[in-house]
Amino acid sequence: MERSGTIPKAAAGSRTAANGHHPQDKFVGEGLTYDDVLLVPAYSEVLPRDVDIRTRFSRNIQLNTPVVSAAMDTVTGADLAIAIAQQGGIGVIHKNQPVENQAAEVRRVKRSESGMILDPVKLAEDAVVGDALKLMAEFKIGGIPVVDGKGRLVGIVTNRDLRFEKKMGRPVAEV
Repeated sequence: MERSGTIPKAAAGSRTAANGHHPQDKFVGEGLTYDDVLLVPAYSEVLPRDVDIRTRFSRNIQLNTPVVSAAMDTVTGADLAIAIAQQGGIGVIHKNQPVENQAAEVRRVKRSESGMILDPVKLAEDAVVGDALKLMAEFKIGGIPVVDGKGRLVGIVTNRDLRFEKKMGRPVAEV
């Protein structure tokens, strides 16, 4: 049975949107699903370095690898979105959660780039143990850079440093 990714306008109905366009006009071409594709290994004269598989996810977002994860709560969270982004694709954070949680997931993804965190969570040198533990729990991290008033690194406090600390008001500089 041959499938087609397009629906004739007559079959789709004659409704037009308020802007005068038919919904079918949004389809650019044919779409394929998992069951429509079978890859059979074979010899090829084409070398991988000679192939460009880049594509556009949107007008402003280009993907180097055309891999997009599903926006499903059982599929895409920050960890998968980061892993896919590191390979050139994009992960779509699901919206089956409160807006605050969605924003937190997006922040985690945006903070991570190529395994290096460009804008890390950080503490001022006058922060206390309670502040550090709260941030570690909130961002699910095991260490936080400590910076001076000019933003220069003066140390790193880790969950190991705080493991047996009982005084939540103690400055991290003393730990």
